[in-house]
Amino acid sequence: MSTETQETAGSKSSAANDGASGVAVLDRAFAILNAFGPADSRLSLAEISRRTDLYKSTVLRLLGALEHGGFIRKLNDGQYAIGPQPLRLAALYQRSFDVGPVVEPILQQLSRDLGETASLYVRQGDQRLVLFRVEPARAVRVSIRIGEEFPIDKGASGKVLLAFTDTHDARWDTVRARLWAVSHGERDPETASASVPVFSATGELVGALTLSGPKARFDMASTFTVALTALLEAARRATVTLGGNGARFDASIETMKREGFRSGE
Repeated sequence: MSTETQETAGSKSSAANDGASGVAVLDRAFAILNAFGPADSRLSLAEISRRTDLYKSTVLRLLGALEHGGFIRKLNDGQYAIGPQPLRLAALYQRSFDVGPVVEPILQQLSRDLGETASLYVRQGDQRLVLFRVEPARAVRVSIRIGEEFPIDKGASGKVLLAFTDTHDARWDTVRARLWAVSHGERDPETASASVPVFSATGELVGALTLSGPKARFDMASTFTVALTALLEAARRATVTLGGNGARFDASIETMKREGFRSGE
């Protein structure tokens, strides 16, 4: 091997190592951000180190970089909290779906008319993510946060998301045919929910429009009938506004009005 070839190979090896090192740093930084759970308003250095399985010195160095970038805030008591930058990115993420102006007024009306939590979920791998949500004023309600993630294999919205993304999975044929799904305490034993799909101009799934409420108040056939009828009509409006085919909801709406929801479905 010539000297020039050796030098070139050495440069490539060095670049590869630098790249691998950079990826490792990013992985550790993401691990620190992911150490914060939905209920964590702040974490200590020791707790972040424990949750990420990284040395405190490594965590401290990365926290400094994340703080400089606006992803982390150091509090007066020496603990750490999420900074403002993820909020800006979350807003950009929402806008990338280009459905907020259409969906948010519909969620507000659903929550106001039915007195329950109205949400739009989207699929993120094996999770379902709350993209938009409106909660009712009543004291007893289902409370969820925008950006919160839940397993996709539990809950009415998960069934809808699976039905219209895993389109060849026969388990979801019924959901695809009737355009709705319900759940009775699947994720949370005290919660029930109903969900329907919203489609884009190309017929692709936009997300799962969902109503959730305490099981004691929501888990009745008459309540599900009202909720599903309202959801189907709202999803038709949203789909039409987005340029999609609203007529695909007509049969399901008529069936729900005529037959209602039957326990055990």
